[in-house]
Amino acid sequence: MNAEASSLHVRARVHAALGDPARLAIVDALTLGDASPGEIAADLGMPTNLVAHHVSVLQDAGLLVRARSEGDRRRTYLRLVPGVLSSLTGPRLEGAERVVFVCTHNSARSQLAAALWRDRIGGEVASAGTVPAQRVHPRAVRVAHEHGLALDPGGTRHVDDVLHQGDLVIAVCDNAHEDLTGPIRPRLHWSVPDPARVDTDEAFEATYTDLADRIDRIAPVLTTAADHG
Repeated sequence: MNAEASSLHVRARVHAALGDPARLAIVDALTLGDASPGEIAADLGMPTNLVAHHVSVLQDAGLLVRARSEGDRRRTYLRLVPGVLSSLTGPRLEGAERVVFVCTHNSARSQLAAALWRDRIGGEVASAGTVPAQRVHPRAVRVAHEHGLALDPGGTRHVDDVLHQGDLVIAVCDNAHEDLTGPIRPRLHWSVPDPARVDTDEAFEATYTDLADRIDRIAPVLTTAADHG
C-alpha cells in the first residue's frame, strides 16, 4: 500500500470513529484537557460501560491514548494524540480574568506552562503548587532559557496564596488535579508526566514540548471579552 492510500485509510478510520455523536462528545471533552473514563461518564451522563466501548473505538482509531495516574495508580487518564485532530475546531473556552497553572511542587510543569502562556497568548497568568518546593528545578530554568523564556529560580508559591475567584485553573499534574477539590476544583486538567521523576534534560524538554502543544491547541478556542462585543 502506498503512502497516499495508507493516509486515506487512516483518515477514513478517524472519520468513522467520529461518526457517532457520543464519541464526538468524548473527543470534544478531551480537546481542552485530559480526563478519566469515570469523569467522562459523569460529565456526559453516559453509563460507564458505554464510555468504555466508545473509548476503545477511539483508541483503535488512533485518536486517544491511556496513561496511568502518577497519583492514584488505580486511575487512568485519557488524552488526545497530538496532531490527529489538527483540522477539528474544539469547543469555545470562556475567557477568565487570569489563568493559574497548578502542579504539586510549582517547580517545573506549572512554571513552564505559565511562561509559555505569557509568551504565546499573553494576559494575566500565574503558577502555584499544592506542596511548593523551595526553588524552581534547575533543569526547568535551563530548558526555559534555551527557548527564550525566563523563570525566577526562587519564585514558587502555594495555591492558597495565589488562587482567587475568577481564575481559570489548569492542573498540569495528576496529583494536583486529584488534590484540588471543592470550590477550587480545576476547570481543566492536563495529565503531564513529572519530568523530575526521570530528571534528565530530555525529560524536561519533552515536558516543554507537551505543554507548548497543549497551549497552541487551546489558543484558537479561547473566547475573550472582545469576542462578545
